[in-house]
Amino acid sequence: METMDKKELYDFVARPTRKCRILVVGDVMLDKYYYGEVTRISPEAPVPVTHVLGSKEALGGAANVAHNLALLGCETAIAGFVGDDYHCQSLLDKFTACGIDYRGLITTDRPTTTKLRVMGGHQQMLRLDFEETSPIEGPYAERLQNYISQKLKESLDCIILSDYGKGTLTEHACQTIIRLAHAHGVPVVIDPKGAQWTKYAQADYITPNLKELNAVLLEPIRNEETEVEKAAHYVMRKYHVKNVVATRSEEGLSLVTDQDCLSIPTKAQEVFDVSGAGDTVIAVFAMGIGGGLKPADSAYLANLAASVVVAKLGTYAVSREELLHVLQEVRERESKL
Repeated sequence: METMDKKELYDFVARPTRKCRILVVGDVMLDKYYYGEVTRISPEAPVPVTHVLGSKEALGGAANVAHNLALLGCETAIAGFVGDDYHCQSLLDKFTACGIDYRGLITTDRPTTTKLRVMGGHQQMLRLDFEETSPIEGPYAERLQNYISQKLKESLDCIILSDYGKGTLTEHACQTIIRLAHAHGVPVVIDPKGAQWTKYAQADYITPNLKELNAVLLEPIRNEETEVEKAAHYVMRKYHVKNVVATRSEEGLSLVTDQDCLSIPTKAQEVFDVSGAGDTVIAVFAMGIGGGLKPADSAYLANLAASVVVAKLGTYAVSREELLHVLQEVRERESKL
């Protein structure tokens, strides 16, 4: 698989991509961080006492995928489930600030999924999860399906299913969305979770990391190109998935199709935190597919964007300007060779 000239890729990212209309469906989350310093152990229990110096709230899970798309200039909509609580209002404020259409959010009687992390320096010391993870079915699920049906009639270029195992993407939901999308000629890209990949059958692309890929294999594989390619073909046959985009941490990314395998080495110079990198990969890859790029070019851009995210601490969304900057660096480096 050949990739485009770097200038052509640069021009693709640089052009206004508002015409690229992408819907993200999945487990919407809020990420909360408390930052501080630890100087002593509590007299009440053998635990460190953190003096809080600052805090931050960020879009997480499927919401972080949508955040990446919005910063890249795509026309972005988000669909999923939230609760009637403060955390939901914080999400809505952030979606509004980013220009993300959140009319697809369905309010339920469950809490808005929230991850609260306490950080001492660069070290995560504690995480509190506010969530319910049982499958969401019945009237709430029907409302989500009705929204997606209507959204497809308005025209979309791609649908992303961002599965974090919090109950949104049941087998019925996934199969219904895939069927509806294909009826409108819209590709579906999935970030998987867990070992029940039968629910992703007929997906156009699936983007597991090595841990997620190993979860559905008979035996775990090493992070080597030939083993990843073989494993990808196995899941494509078993689960009837059309293509696999496997993210491989320090080894980069592999795009596996029926005909070929393209492995792209990582561009990251320093890795601080891989959390959120998968969100960026699927967002940039879907932007490429939705914008008319070939899968190989979309994968190249996704891998490049991931190199920006892993150098940051905590949840992070890459912007069009950052992606252009990294592309320009690659162009200048190659011109000197």
